[in-house]
Amino acid sequence: MTATDDTGGGNRTAEAPFDWLDAAADRRRSAGLVRTLRPRPADEELLNLAGNDYLGLVRHPRVTRAAADAALRWGGGATGSRLVTGSTELHAELEAELAAFCGAEAALVFSSGYTANLAALTALVDPDPAAGTVIVSDALNHASLIDGCRLARARVARVAHRSPDAVRAELAARPERRALLVTDSVFSVDGDAAPLAAHAAACRDHGAALLVDDAHGLGVLGPGGSGALAAAGLAGAPDVVATVTLSKSLGSQGGAVLGPRRVIEHLVQAARTFIFDTGLAPASVGAALGALRLLREEPERAERARQVARELSSRLAAAGLDVSVPDAAVVSVRVHSPEAALAWAAACRERGLLVGCFRPPSVPDRWSRLRLTARADLTDDQIARAVRLITGTAPAR
Repeated sequence: MTATDDTGGGNRTAEAPFDWLDAAADRRRSAGLVRTLRPRPADEELLNLAGNDYLGLVRHPRVTRAAADAALRWGGGATGSRLVTGSTELHAELEAELAAFCGAEAALVFSSGYTANLAALTALVDPDPAAGTVIVSDALNHASLIDGCRLARARVARVAHRSPDAVRAELAARPERRALLVTDSVFSVDGDAAPLAAHAAACRDHGAALLVDDAHGLGVLGPGGSGALAAAGLAGAPDVVATVTLSKSLGSQGGAVLGPRRVIEHLVQAARTFIFDTGLAPASVGAALGALRLLREEPERAERARQVARELSSRLAAAGLDVSVPDAAVVSVRVHSPEAALAWAAACRERGLLVGCFRPPSVPDRWSRLRLTARADLTDDQIARAVRLITGTAPAR
């Protein structure tokens, strides 16, 4: 739709405000990058290697019962922000048990892992312009960390992926007094782990803090699934902060920041995504608490998830596919084009296997991928079936 504007300077044809969206949609279609919502039924029978239910707890009877009990007791929603009416005794229970499980002094629960990351990054930048803060960020960090860096209003130095040397160089050369290194613990695309011990050493040598997004490490890495910081010997460190999600290994919804008590107390006072966001719904709090307690009773689930990932990777590699070597529970298989990735994922689905399909711009190196997530509850027969279906539908190279 167009309109003629002759109110000044002669006639001109003006676009309607959203006409530009049609051109953008055409470009996405031409590049094979259209994304589609696909509502799934409750009783879907596909073998699911696309979700992030690493421990197989999202439908566990104890987890779903804990969610239902919490909703029946506390209601369907939190009713307000955490500082008004959105904090329940259940929230406090989850924060205390989550901090104890991960070896942190304190924890603070948010409505999502995304908002937890935004909170940590924006609130841990010193607002004093005389001091200044630089955020050193791994080149392949998750989008929520990237957005947090943008909102933090600090200088951001993007460094090479998983490179302690690059981190050291940036920290040593900085003019700012404060510095914060931010990294995923396990990167969500290829499942490779950050060198956290080396990063922490670099930070300590240069007076910097370390912020780790442990979304894909909690429940999978560390003793009994206590997370990547515990695996690296950094749990409870006074200069390290972690963010986690409750929507992966814990089969629920929400996120949390864990770290020194003074950091958590500061977030309560200063983090906008905590102060102005409605608290996490009681059902999600109950489900996460139920899953955490179950994991403490069954710590072998963490090792099983890693074992399944290694098995998937080794079998697919033996079949000649370009597959990542997992450090946790994520396995990716590279494919030459977005169109081939879409067709491959669709072929798997038609045969009863659900896999993730990552394409640009979600992947920064321009390679599309099938993304597989291991689950602790997968049987050996299901692993073998998944490998057969993936290799049997692979596009020609």
